[in-house]
Amino acid sequence: MPVLWVLAWLTTVNDDDYGSGLGGALAGFFFLAVLVVLPFLATLYAVLFTMPALVLARLAARRTRGPEWLWQFGVVVLVSVFWVLVLGGWSASVPALAAAAGMLAAFGLLPLLAVAHARRRARINGRSWGFFGAWLRSTVATFGLCVLIIGGAIAATFAGLLKDYEPPTLSTAQLTGAWHGDGGAVLDLRAGGRVEFTDLPLQDPDGWDAVRCTGTGTWTVDRDGRDDAYAGEGPEERDGVVVRLDGGCGEQTYWTIGGTADAPELFVLFGDPDAGDLRILKKK
Repeated sequence: MPVLWVLAWLTTVNDDDYGSGLGGALAGFFFLAVLVVLPFLATLYAVLFTMPALVLARLAARRTRGPEWLWQFGVVVLVSVFWVLVLGGWSASVPALAAAAGMLAAFGLLPLLAVAHARRRARINGRSWGFFGAWLRSTVATFGLCVLIIGGAIAATFAGLLKDYEPPTLSTAQLTGAWHGDGGAVLDLRAGGRVEFTDLPLQDPDGWDAVRCTGTGTWTVDRDGRDDAYAGEGPEERDGVVVRLDGGCGEQTYWTIGGTADAPELFVLFGDPDAGDLRILKKK
């Protein structure tokens, strides 16, 4: 399980963090979790998931005289559904519950294969590892695989195979048009620098929170981050759209350009930069 979590984390390396990443602190915490916390979580997973699936499958196989491996695949799905309902409750949507159960079942296949391998070795050698022997070997193997995967990821980064996320560079013409967000928010960037907006989250003049406003104003493209309240000036900062109001509620707000060239986004993070209120607009 820790190895699978490491692989899942690596798939997000080139994703946009929307300016809320913790940088080195987050990386340090992640490696600490991999080396210390995740092995214990893997043990808890084995106790609550793998062991019940194995016991129930063996009992079912003895009563029905069917192949135990077939019962293992069936029981692992039932146990997955049970824990998804216990942890997620009945309030979640059916697709979300089905996806979570499918993910748990997929994660459960690897431990089942490992147990089957250990049993075959025990029958051949005439001895078993025992609980502590299996736990020690799995811990060492998990640590080694995590180090190998992370080392490979570092090497791939230096080789240019694994790249960090790079936001798109959009021209004024590409930015012009209507951008839509949640709650009916609309930001209409018009040619010539005028803008109209409806229920748009904007910076609260009296704090760091967002307020929804409807009105008009002007907009410009900032390539240097001069108007980004969360970053310093300089060409290394991300491009953004500065929305200045003609009046009314809210104040000037910096919408950072994100997404991809084919699916661009504008986003702003209100409040704490590390745990703020993220609002995203998409062009339609």
